[in-house]
Amino acid sequence: MSTLDFDTKPSLAQPGKQQLRKEKLASLGLSSALHLVLIIAGLAMVFPFLWMVVTSLKGLPQLLQDPLSFWPAPWTFSNFADAWNAVPFGQAYLNSLYIAVLSILGTLVTASMAGYAFARIKFRGSKAIFVVFLATQMIPAQVTLVPFYLLMSKMGWVDSHLALIVPAMMVNPFAVFLMRQFVLALPKELEEAAVIDGASRWRIFWSVILPNLKPGLGVLVIITALSVWNSFLFPLVLLNSPELYTVPLLLASFTGQFGSVNYGMVMAASAIATIPILIAFVIGQRRILNSMAASGLGGK
Repeated sequence: MSTLDFDTKPSLAQPGKQQLRKEKLASLGLSSALHLVLIIAGLAMVFPFLWMVVTSLKGLPQLLQDPLSFWPAPWTFSNFADAWNAVPFGQAYLNSLYIAVLSILGTLVTASMAGYAFARIKFRGSKAIFVVFLATQMIPAQVTLVPFYLLMSKMGWVDSHLALIVPAMMVNPFAVFLMRQFVLALPKELEEAAVIDGASRWRIFWSVILPNLKPGLGVLVIITALSVWNSFLFPLVLLNSPELYTVPLLLASFTGQFGSVNYGMVMAASAIATIPILIAFVIGQRRILNSMAASGLGGK
């Protein structure tokens, strides 16, 4: 009897081990297939940027004789200096930089205050106002271009950086929504303790809420910087003087001037314009993803 039990135990346990082994192999195969798909997709996304950089290192003879060749022969680094000197890139960089800095600072202040108000201050019609305000995010920017231009014209801000800075500071529905979600994720006990200590609403915001919004504010800095730096349509319509051009505008005029002759210079100029965006993305990509997940789950 004991011998029979001894012989049958391995046969009963064996199917379980085989099933477990099959599940592990299936999981490993699925994981490998997923990684392969992600690697291919990543290469497809990186290839245009890589092609831009490689083309910027090609000389004009190679671009004319064999434009589809991948590797530069010979490697030419003078395109970057030529592109920088051909148009006032320094002035355009300065314009884009200070427009982005002022827009970021204004957005941080207004969005954090509005987000706190929508999240914690209950007043008549607050939910309806927030829904209407958020619904403006669904309106394409092109639809508002003409009325926005007429408004800026009446204010005397056409061909001025004020037309780009002030609206970016005051109107950013996504920034307000993001700050509201972060405020909703904070425990109300922090504010209740401050109220017991006699703090006013303004004191609670600056001393309690704002310090706890640093992760969200960091993400908002990156998102706003990318949006302002890449803005093209509104600067194209509102700015007329070349000395006021931002980097995207200057790049467009550069393409119109040299694009049909020397693509190496055009690609070099594009690479120069992409450097700040690339740095910001590399620094903040993980923080953006984590904060998007947190803001989506933290509020109601």
